[in-house]
Amino acid sequence: MCYESDAVPPVHGAAVTPVPEAGPLVLTAGDGTRFAAFTGFAAFTARPERPSGAAVVVLPDNNGLSPFYEALTVRLAEQGHPALALDWFGRTAGPDLRDRGPEFTEPGNLLAHLMKLTPAGLDADITAATAELRADGGASGRPVIALGFCFGGRQALRAAAERFALAGVIGFYGYPDAINGSPGPTQLADEFTAPLLALWGGADEAVPAAAVTGFERALEFCR
Repeated sequence: MCYESDAVPPVHGAAVTPVPEAGPLVLTAGDGTRFAAFTGFAAFTARPERPSGAAVVVLPDNNGLSPFYEALTVRLAEQGHPALALDWFGRTAGPDLRDRGPEFTEPGNLLAHLMKLTPAGLDADITAATAELRADGGASGRPVIALGFCFGGRQALRAAAERFALAGVIGFYGYPDAINGSPGPTQLADEFTAPLLALWGGADEAVPAAAVTGFERALEFCR
């Protein structure tokens, strides 16, 4: 499931804190690749008498960093969670989203970019986004979790591995099995150390029940 760019994330409730800073930025991964991100930083001074909650790295669906995920970071920040949503396509399309044009998300063009992504590059981008949150995103000393959807849900589950040092991961609709020979969360389950929450729709034809069962068995085997 991928969200349309004009979709709107739900409003959990009244904001518990203002969001004085929200906007785009460009990050640089450890391999020197520059990629776009969108931040929503919570104003922690709104409720100084108690912690504001975990910071969240938002991992978008196959379409990359769309307005839906920009709005989602602000929604999270309104509830006291520093949030940063990253884009997947800095290596293939450059870091400036404005240069891509509306044709970028056409199925054929988007698939061509998705096929060029590598596990090493994805790991580097997630690591850079996490480091940015911890350093300058208001998350110093706070736990950081990953929240992903569809393609990002798959990457969120992969980020349960110890090398990411996350406090937890949440993956919506992420395909858990291998794709074109590339290991998925099922094959990588023995590397996972972070608490993990995975959610799928029972009638989701893109993620068959057998794939979910295989992932559950892999997790059980690794306990």
